[in-house]
Amino acid sequence: MEKLAPDQRNYYYLTEANRTGIHKPLLAALHAVQGQPPLADGETGLGLVPIHQVDLAQVETFIGQVQVTANTLRRLTQRLIDQGWANADLWNAAAGRYSDRFLATVAEGYTPTVEETDAAQLEPCEGPVLRQAYLADLAADGGDIPPKGLAQLDPTLLAFVERVPPNYSRLESQRQALVEAVRLWRQLDAAEAVYGVLQVPVVDQVPDETALDQALLAFLQSALRYYSGYPHQREALIRLVQLWRKLDSREDTIATLLASDPFAHETNLPIIDPALIAFVQTLPSLYRGQGDQRFALTEAYRRWFELESRNEALEKLGVNPDDLVANADNPEALMGTAQTLDRALLDFVQRLPTTYTETEPQREALIRLVQLWRRLEGRTATVQALLEEVRRMERAAPTSPDAMPVPLALPSPPRPSRWTPHNIQLAASIVPNGNFTWAEATRGGARMPPNQATVDAIVRIAQLAQQARDRLGRPFIITSWYRPASINRQVGGASQSRHIVGDAIDFHCPGLTGNQIYWFLDPWWPGGLGRYRRYPNLAHLDARPNRARWTH
Repeated sequence: MEKLAPDQRNYYYLTEANRTGIHKPLLAALHAVQGQPPLADGETGLGLVPIHQVDLAQVETFIGQVQVTANTLRRLTQRLIDQGWANADLWNAAAGRYSDRFLATVAEGYTPTVEETDAAQLEPCEGPVLRQAYLADLAADGGDIPPKGLAQLDPTLLAFVERVPPNYSRLESQRQALVEAVRLWRQLDAAEAVYGVLQVPVVDQVPDETALDQALLAFLQSALRYYSGYPHQREALIRLVQLWRKLDSREDTIATLLASDPFAHETNLPIIDPALIAFVQTLPSLYRGQGDQRFALTEAYRRWFELESRNEALEKLGVNPDDLVANADNPEALMGTAQTLDRALLDFVQRLPTTYTETEPQREALIRLVQLWRRLEGRTATVQALLEEVRRMERAAPTSPDAMPVPLALPSPPRPSRWTPHNIQLAASIVPNGNFTWAEATRGGARMPPNQATVDAIVRIAQLAQQARDRLGRPFIITSWYRPASINRQVGGASQSRHIVGDAIDFHCPGLTGNQIYWFLDPWWPGGLGRYRRYPNLAHLDARPNRARWTH
């Protein structure tokens, strides 16, 4: 049985660390040091053996070992707290890790009581070796002390918690962050257990949101009073920040906290971005050239580009403000000017979803646009209305009017007479009316051709491959096309690979094997044609100037 890759093991460590509030590197360290018992899935364990209510079936696989080890470490930590261990005995705050004393205690092993039904027996191991393995995995995760120092993490976390209640907008993502914080703090395994502990009424497995929100905010108040710096409490608050801010990892969360002012106001404004984008996507179909609509869009344009006056905005939109005054009595001229302005404004609106970069001027421009368009009473009312729309979006069915509208593609620019590195259009077919696009050739734009020779090579194979596709009458699903030399080395490509040049493709055809494709193309294909014994559905084509056939 093939063993798990290191990244796969790390995934299970992270999953159980997030569930139990255990510092993930300790799970990795136990596996590295213990390396036993041998498991039914071909892996080795974390030093855990069944005892009491935990039977062999629960710990005979790697996943089971990680799950029950996390439970066992959670039980061990709580026992030490009950015995009077202080936070400093368990956690080295300045280094952002478990203390040496705690690691030495883990190395001594642990035997749970009969009442600890989810824990098993942890075998002893060598303390210095465990500590070394723990620090090595911590460093691999980016656990070095940030410039500001991890000693500031706890005050920063508590400052964040103080800011949560006044910024709580009852969004589902925020509610989930709070539920997760309670779950970790109370050392529970599921959200349903949180509802029970908080005594929140549940109907058909759905909690009463008003009661839940009140209980969650009350929990935050108690967390501020009773925070003792124990590892599971700290992990609860870190998890709260991570989910609240929608950050990628624990490490990113800590770095973000320590890089910013802990007492800065935690703004909610980025939360309304989906509602802003949804709104602007509806404008092209709603715009009727009415005066108030034109004024709202012009004002949004002015704020978006941070222009001083409306006249300056009009000039950039292609309208001379002086012409409006001079032609005040000329309806035909005013009509022409209005049409010019309308075209420019609609072009601006259509590009907003793709040009929005979430800067403060841009966001404020869109908020003002919503306010003027909908004739709302001030900015605060506008933001509240947008927040309510986001709440409805979170729960809307795909076909509901409250759902996020499907994004609209921008009109395609005209095809150039010749492709160059500077005019490539990812969505465009490489060959006129062909099936292969620049997105396929460049891996969605991640591997853009650096020079004209590479562009010409991509065009060359696209022209030939189109002939092959037309003959076969089936789509080619591209798995690899242009590969820069550095990427080619990373994926184990041959040093003379035509993928480096740009005129080679690997692909498969639904319903056909690589052999079937190979024999169909062999009689006439003018360049390189290959197949892969290890990957029986893949085929290879390249546009070398001579016929070559191979099986890899």
